[in-house]
Amino acid sequence: MSATAAGWLQAGLLVVALAACHVPLGDHMARIFTGDRHWRAERVIYRLIGADPDSDQAWSAYARSVLAFSLISVVLLYAAERLQHLLPLSLGLPGVPPALAFNTAASFVTNTNWQNYAGETTMGYLVQMAGLAVQNFLSAAVGLAVAIALVRGFARSRTNRLGNFWVDLTRSLTRLLIPLSVIGALVLAAGGVIDNFHASQVVTTVAGGHQAITGGPVASQEVIKQLGNNGGGFYNANSAHPFENPSPFTNWFEIFLMLLIPMSLPRAFGRMVNDTRQGYAIASVMALLWLAAAGGISYFEARGAGLAPAVARGAMEGKNVAFGIPGSALFAASTTVTSTGAVNAAHDSLTAFGGGIALFDMALGEIVPGGIGAGLYGMLILAVVTVFVGGLMVGRTPEYLGKKIRPAEMKYAALYFLTTPMVALAAAGASAGLRSPRASVLNPGPHGLTEILYAFVSMANNNGSAFAGLSTDTLWYNTAGGAVMLLARFAPIIFVLGLAGSLARQQPVPASAGTIPTHKPLFAGMLIGVIIILVGLTYFPALALGPLAEGLR
Repeated sequence: MSATAAGWLQAGLLVVALAACHVPLGDHMARIFTGDRHWRAERVIYRLIGADPDSDQAWSAYARSVLAFSLISVVLLYAAERLQHLLPLSLGLPGVPPALAFNTAASFVTNTNWQNYAGETTMGYLVQMAGLAVQNFLSAAVGLAVAIALVRGFARSRTNRLGNFWVDLTRSLTRLLIPLSVIGALVLAAGGVIDNFHASQVVTTVAGGHQAITGGPVASQEVIKQLGNNGGGFYNANSAHPFENPSPFTNWFEIFLMLLIPMSLPRAFGRMVNDTRQGYAIASVMALLWLAAAGGISYFEARGAGLAPAVARGAMEGKNVAFGIPGSALFAASTTVTSTGAVNAAHDSLTAFGGGIALFDMALGEIVPGGIGAGLYGMLILAVVTVFVGGLMVGRTPEYLGKKIRPAEMKYAALYFLTTPMVALAAAGASAGLRSPRASVLNPGPHGLTEILYAFVSMANNNGSAFAGLSTDTLWYNTAGGAVMLLARFAPIIFVLGLAGSLARQQPVPASAGTIPTHKPLFAGMLIGVIIILVGLTYFPALALGPLAEGLR
């Protein structure tokens, strides 16, 4: 089978599998967050944390709960890393240095999973399982809870209540993430992903040398890494490591896991606002942009544009030969349009335009389909912006799902959109301008700038994938990166919840002749245009100095 045919087959099977899961999984998520019945195990959790599951929170209380829970998570994970050498299953590894421990704690709590370390030589099994893997579940559940709160803002009226964060968090875990992770872990283990507690074992290589091979509980963590759009690898090579991703089947399945919940959430949104057509419109925009990203990276990687690929007659550098260009390109596109950040190839070795598309995918705000929860609430905010722009164009009062888009709502939307690029570009500019951070760049010129830009866009958008060639385990990148991840994660969440509260207080207005239909192809096209134009205006100057300059020279 040719590489082109293999790529089409993989993408086609993904579309079929995701389409088959869209309705049943979306309906299941809608039932999770609209049902009144609490499971017995959930009631035990509520008693342990002192939460009243039957109370309803205003948006400000919901936001305080998110921030308090996340702050406690950062502190506990930081403490576990620093005290690792005193914990069981540490494998004799020392405590993690302070700056690196802060960066890692911020990274996993924000669903970024940016890693300035080699997992198998830095973290013991207990910290991997009880620290990092637990945060893979919890950070994904936080993003999902915030998305559901925004949906309730559209669905409810004349109230300032958005639900209960502790109930949303718990149900996300007990009824969605944990059950799917159990099934996914069994599939991965059957596919050859290891799962054990073996310490390092010295083996003799075919050349007669000796190499230490580290085992570990990988399959059980690999599934939530992809399903929760986290991306942090048990091994330094991430999903390029044969213990994490041993075959073309597991490679395809891991891509499927990345996209499963984000592509099904629009259905849950449609059910919760009692108009499934709205969910289909959002899902179609996500799918089209994802396919465009996958097609673009596949094209440039297969074409091998650039001097070095032309000399080598191909662009296989940095790619796993078991997956080839189709499997690597599809993985790269899917991991950057979601907030996963796992890699099965070296993104730094992508062609200039292929790497530029991966960077642009993250700059979109990871809404195509985006991270678990974050993709949906980002897309809904851009839908609000699109309705506002459309209303200005035709001289109508902008409305979305029966809610007027007034100056208050637009302020929240604008703050949400502007925060992430401001944080990412400011940090990238400082890193390129200051002497000490600039010394970490191993590739001068446009490619070096791309590496810096990619790093902070990745961190600010909770992705976590990286270009090689940039030494980030330094005091600057650990502290600045941790601050970027925390600010770019939680400031937008506050604006999302503020918007949800403002919408929930409104009295719905009936549709009229001047109402823009938001479930039709025309609106979907407008939404795609707004997404591309807003991102282009924000990031184009930086992209022009980096990947575009490198690709055109």
